[in-house]
Amino acid sequence: MKKIAILSLNLISFAAAANIGSVNFEGLNYLSDQVAMDISGIHPGMDANAENINEAIVRLFSQGYFEDVYVKQTGNALTFVVKEKPSISKIDIENVVTNDKDAIKGLIGIKAGQMYDEIAISRAKARIKQFYEVKGFFDTVVEEKVENLNDEKSSVHITLNINRGENIIIKKVNLIGAEKFDYGDFEPVIENKQRELLGWMWGFNDGKTKTFELPNDANKIREEYYKKGYLDASVSEPILKADMNDYSADITYYISEGNRYKVGKIDIQYPENVNLDKEKVIKNLKLQSGDKMNAAWLRKDMGTLEDLVADQGFAYVRILPKTKQDKENSIVDINYIVIPEEKVYIRNVTISGNDKTEDRVIRREMYLTEGNLYSKTDFIDSKNALKRTGYFDEVDIKETRVGADQIDLEVVVKEAPTGSVTGGIGYGSNDGLLLSAGVSEKNIFGTGLQGSINVDKSDDALNGRISLTNPRVFDSKYSLGGMIFASDYDWDDYDEKDYGFSLTAGRKLGRYTNASLTYSFTKSKINGLDAFYKAAGYMDGDHTKSSIIPAISFNNTDDYFIPRSGIIAGASMEFAGLGGDIDYMKARGNFNWYYGLRDYIDWDLIFRYKANAGYMWNTDDDLPINEKLFLGGMKSIRGYSNRSVPKKRICLYGRGCELIGYGGLMSFNNSAELSFPLIERLKMRLIGFFDYGTIGDDSFTEEYRYSTGAGIEWMTPIGPLQLYFVKPLNEKDGDDTNSFEFSIGHSFN
Repeated sequence: MKKIAILSLNLISFAAAANIGSVNFEGLNYLSDQVAMDISGIHPGMDANAENINEAIVRLFSQGYFEDVYVKQTGNALTFVVKEKPSISKIDIENVVTNDKDAIKGLIGIKAGQMYDEIAISRAKARIKQFYEVKGFFDTVVEEKVENLNDEKSSVHITLNINRGENIIIKKVNLIGAEKFDYGDFEPVIENKQRELLGWMWGFNDGKTKTFELPNDANKIREEYYKKGYLDASVSEPILKADMNDYSADITYYISEGNRYKVGKIDIQYPENVNLDKEKVIKNLKLQSGDKMNAAWLRKDMGTLEDLVADQGFAYVRILPKTKQDKENSIVDINYIVIPEEKVYIRNVTISGNDKTEDRVIRREMYLTEGNLYSKTDFIDSKNALKRTGYFDEVDIKETRVGADQIDLEVVVKEAPTGSVTGGIGYGSNDGLLLSAGVSEKNIFGTGLQGSINVDKSDDALNGRISLTNPRVFDSKYSLGGMIFASDYDWDDYDEKDYGFSLTAGRKLGRYTNASLTYSFTKSKINGLDAFYKAAGYMDGDHTKSSIIPAISFNNTDDYFIPRSGIIAGASMEFAGLGGDIDYMKARGNFNWYYGLRDYIDWDLIFRYKANAGYMWNTDDDLPINEKLFLGGMKSIRGYSNRSVPKKRICLYGRGCELIGYGGLMSFNNSAELSFPLIERLKMRLIGFFDYGTIGDDSFTEEYRYSTGAGIEWMTPIGPLQLYFVKPLNEKDGDDTNSFEFSIGHSFN
């Protein structure tokens, strides 16, 4: 700026001249004369005065292109002489790992081809230091090296050499004034934690300081107090005392807890155009009069109330919780104030992200469409229905307000790999190596059609199945499907061949329930049964089974692959004896319950309970053993081979005894599972489980097995992968057991 002031003094005589005749530039390489003239704001015909010239120089400098600018006068012609800054030909970042290098290149704002600017370099260095501070590294040093690449010094090579510094390790978190709570109560929610004894090991707190999370940690501690009803609690900003000699630190919070409040009166205030049964709504809220106050439950109740009002078309509604504290008695009254706007109708529904799936397949799962009155329940049910199809990894429905009483919906999906390959491997003492494989597609050509081919192979058996199902015939509520199957068993003592088909027709009953009717036909041929198998009940020769199976199912879960809420349940009854020579009735039932605990522990922990039951009424004294109930396998009792439990010891006079797969007429098995994130960015979860099952002919408790284990659930690019490490806990003589099982393609429900 000093140079500009001197120029102004030197141009006084020029200012007295007439208008500027021409404007020229010397030294331009990257900018054209016309662009430079437009930037300067100086044009022929303007008054030639010092103010105009100085402003032109300031404008040129402010672009950051030039190291120097001055003006020459020849008559009424002006010539701006410029020296352009060198351009950055190459920039290198040294002494950092590849992942950090890629991140730093994106945040420093400097790229090859830009003009070299010392201020920009200084900002880049500051951003790098900030980047490592966020990751917990302090005293980061960034050194720059600038090399000219030609004699004209018009091109430079910049090298940023980084020494990322050291982690400051938190040795102690002090909570001054805390009496009702201690560090362990806050440790799960805060980011800056004390280093644990085994802090170097995965799963333990390493104690690294995250300075940018410190203010949030104070808020999280305060929130924990609010959750427990300490509404007057105050938490100071954290005081970080660091020792840069050994890069250790203590963090101190000063806390005033106050008294714990109970909930007093609860009321809801709403306008006449909102229809609510106030007493019923209050009765169903999570927070009740007399409860300990809980801020998390308060927010949950606000969400419940908001959904009830939004179901009446008030898409834009605010719920304001007005609290009145009685500090003397530590009681808080809550008055929920409902503030709705106009009722809203759906104008347009658009769909994006479905490269494969046809629009109509998505639209038929929507409960909100053009012209409908807005409903929060319909909104949520539409989203969950799309997730339950299994066609999509992610589903989002975006709302865009287009008027006081209209809204547009955009259904944004990310398609999942619906084609999958399944496989399993195990070893049985009798069957040897056990293999299973299959190919399935849940969304053939994006039409929603479902098909599969499955093959199971052991040393003695080969089974195959082919199926095809249309879950929504002509986009209606009706479904139609069929399957053909065949099996060939080459046992040591006999051969068995089965083949047949089944046809299923179904219909949706409401949003979550389906009813179906299946016809099944099976032809069996058994040859070479020895005396032990005949004594066990196996039937020799040719047999035909013809049956119908009415069934009903219910599913209101929120996701196909990893449900966190809802129930899957079903029941069926098979009536065999519609022709053929096999006569029985077989009832089956299943119940799965999913419950996510994130609302309570702020962690994506999922509890699952799964149960299956079966019961047979034998109206035929010669019931084939292969029609009876069995346990074992990944969907039953893990660790025991498929259909391997129970077995029965058959003894014949003079011929000894043999263990024969015998089955049962009644069975029950159930599992309890806990699933939690292992590596969230890879969609990988860890699971622990306990399986228990019981089976018998005359009672459920004749035979029982149980197992426990752990596994990995992983949403891979080719479909969901399950790996289980299993320990059978009460293995009996003759049991076929596995210690490792896996599957690709099956959902985790």
